[in-house]
Amino acid sequence: MTGFAVVRSGPVRYAVAERFARPRPVHGHDARPSSGEICPQLPSRLEAVMGPPLDRHPQGEDCLNLTVTTPARDTAARPVMVWFHGGGFSSGAGLMDWYDGGALAYEGDVVVVSVNYRLGALGYLCLDGLAEGNLGLYDQLEALRWVNTHIAGYGGDPADVTVFGQSAGALSIRLLMGLPEARGLFHRAILQSAPLAITARSRADAAAVGRIFTERLAVHAPGADPRTVAPAALLAAQRDTALAHRERSGSPLEPPFGPVETADAALDTQVRGMDIMYGWNADDMSAFLGEKGGAGESSEPIGPTRQMYTEPLAALGQRLVRAGARVHAYRLAWRPAGSEFGATHCVELPLLLGFRAAWRHSSMLGDTPWDEVDALGRAMRATWTGFARTGRPGTVAPPLTCREILASQP
Repeated sequence: MTGFAVVRSGPVRYAVAERFARPRPVHGHDARPSSGEICPQLPSRLEAVMGPPLDRHPQGEDCLNLTVTTPARDTAARPVMVWFHGGGFSSGAGLMDWYDGGALAYEGDVVVVSVNYRLGALGYLCLDGLAEGNLGLYDQLEALRWVNTHIAGYGGDPADVTVFGQSAGALSIRLLMGLPEARGLFHRAILQSAPLAITARSRADAAAVGRIFTERLAVHAPGADPRTVAPAALLAAQRDTALAHRERSGSPLEPPFGPVETADAALDTQVRGMDIMYGWNADDMSAFLGEKGGAGESSEPIGPTRQMYTEPLAALGQRLVRAGARVHAYRLAWRPAGSEFGATHCVELPLLLGFRAAWRHSSMLGDTPWDEVDALGRAMRATWTGFARTGRPGTVAPPLTCREILASQP
């Protein structure tokens, strides 16, 4: 339960898809109730940081579902905020309690949409004759089309849509900004801790990973057709592929399955006049220091965080400004008392989304009382909803800092 005076609708099925095929929109005559499923997945690699999800949802391939949280289903035409979760393109779901939008909707008088999309091999396998890749990205595109068509019925304004996402969700937004099919479906964007160096891989590299996956699948399900084999076998092969890819790439962040490079020529024209905010957490890389390649010889997160987040995001900011976007950058330096992780990857999530019960076993919050978390969260939510409403951050208070980016500004 959100504990706020809002209306939470869903799960709502926004699209359907056959395995390894692009999504198709749900038409008005499809009256079937949503399955409530989330994409089949393995446990998150960041459970030691975030804690395990405490709510349980059925896993299955009828997973293209979303939720809508609104102050009222009326004609108020409120700003809309569409959330794309992180999880390395392999875990997570918009339906999880972590991503409940009740506080944002209530405090900011906005409509919050939280989206499931396909993950892992089901969403991002790229292999000739089997899967084209980027299916999870096309799911997100279809969700935005659903918002454009239906959100007025939930008290939202389809002409005032902000997309916001964290980590893999932020990388997805970076790609959607350059996707011609997404033109006009959103008007503002917030990218939270986007590791831009791994935004997308070449089709040749993705196909090489795809071949490793099919080899491992043949071990777990000899002779089986990937199009019909049980999801459990797909996940087993996915686990093996992740291990092989870690050795192959040497990267602690790059997932085995993720977006494939798309034509990026449209980015500079599509972002003209758009409001964009990006940022990072001061110790983002502390979540990965214990992993091979996570920080080289360093045990401190500052250098790796600068290399993986600060510098690439600054370069993107300059490109966006030159293209005619209005750009702001933020930095969050909140280090919860009693946490060994500091201002780590994901630490902003409980400040924006979810509620006390959802985050009660989260190690990254240390022993910080929830009242303190919520007080800081209220200020940060005001910043986010202010941006969604006006294109400029609302109230900004330490340990959050924010500034407008100008051309050639470092």
